[in-house]
Amino acid sequence: MKTEDLIARLARDAAPVRRLPSPGALMARWLLLTLPVLAAVVLMMGPRPDLAGLLAQPRFLLTEGLAAATTVISAYAAFCAGRPDQPTWKLFMPVAAFLIWLAELGRQCFVLSVQTNGAALVLHADWLCVPAIAMTALVPAAAMVWLLRHSAKFRPTHACLCGTMAAAAAAECALPLFHAADTMMMVLVWQMGSVALFTMLGAMAARLGLNTL
Repeated sequence: MKTEDLIARLARDAAPVRRLPSPGALMARWLLLTLPVLAAVVLMMGPRPDLAGLLAQPRFLLTEGLAAATTVISAYAAFCAGRPDQPTWKLFMPVAAFLIWLAELGRQCFVLSVQTNGAALVLHADWLCVPAIAMTALVPAAAMVWLLRHSAKFRPTHACLCGTMAAAAAAECALPLFHAADTMMMVLVWQMGSVALFTMLGAMAARLGLNTL
């Protein structure tokens, strides 16, 4: 078949292709699915009795804001990952956001350890936060996989890593609203460690899920 005939046949018979929504639009859809779920989890578990006082503390608001920023940036990067027209540098924005968030928690831990003569460095088992983050992140992670199903064929590893980081950070953003950590060291080790762990495990599970869709 001649090239001219092939082009004419494709122009005549090819079905129209619907353009994928932009990464920003997909991120907005994911947030519309995720935010009500997080609110429902907080209400179901019961907000902390001291939540009103915490919301008046700049330290608490800053860490929650950094968690929310990591969530949004990671979700946006996940939807950029599957698009050949998006630059590679956007895929590393979640790493920068997470490191800034982690650095601020480390700074707060150091300051509080000085103010409390080391009491903020006490570490003991907190088995509730691990399943709490996992359950809270379940629906956001599933929604991420569903929205990525058409766009994650390009750079799927980056898409899954960024997507699960978004789900885990969203869960960690909601967790302090209903679960109190005894010390800042427990926040760093148990909660942030859970975010890193579930990001890695979730990325592997998400990639398997995308391959089956």
